[in-house]
Amino acid sequence: MSPIEAVATLFGVANVTLVVRRSLWNYPFALAMVALYAWIFLKERLYSDALLQCFYFAVNGYGWWNWRRARSDAGEVPVVLLGNGARLRWAGVTALAALGWGAAMHRFTDAAFPWWDGSIAVVSIVAQILQSRRAWECWPLWILVDLLAIPLFMVKGLWLTATLYCLFLALSVWGAIDWNRARR
Repeated sequence: MSPIEAVATLFGVANVTLVVRRSLWNYPFALAMVALYAWIFLKERLYSDALLQCFYFAVNGYGWWNWRRARSDAGEVPVVLLGNGARLRWAGVTALAALGWGAAMHRFTDAAFPWWDGSIAVVSIVAQILQSRRAWECWPLWILVDLLAIPLFMVKGLWLTATLYCLFLALSVWGAIDWNRARR
């Protein structure tokens, strides 16, 4: 565990807690967290996760703008629900992208766990896009990401990050329940 990992972890806890509460203040914490984790993951040769942090940085800017624009007069950020057709399309694109990305990481890099890490990255991208669009369906995907990431980070010896993802798992369950309530 490094001091940078500890600070990134604290920013991550603040970020996800604020996302669950649908607070715009999640975004400054998200930007700081992903900048630190990009460096950590690059050092650990988890290239998909390192690149994912760059994506997160950009999409958090979009999310901040979208959430601010969608906020009601009461300050609430509304939640939307995808239709069945949209869910199937997102699932198909996610599966194909995970296969393609894992294959590319396996073929062209010395990534530590190209398929595992690549799948986490692709599902995270889809979850982040859906979260930025305020779609409830982001939460089941975040739960899947957490369930995949916890053992990967344990294998890599990133114990604090694995612990953070255990907390993310609990927060994701809370987010799914809370956003479902807010959607109604």
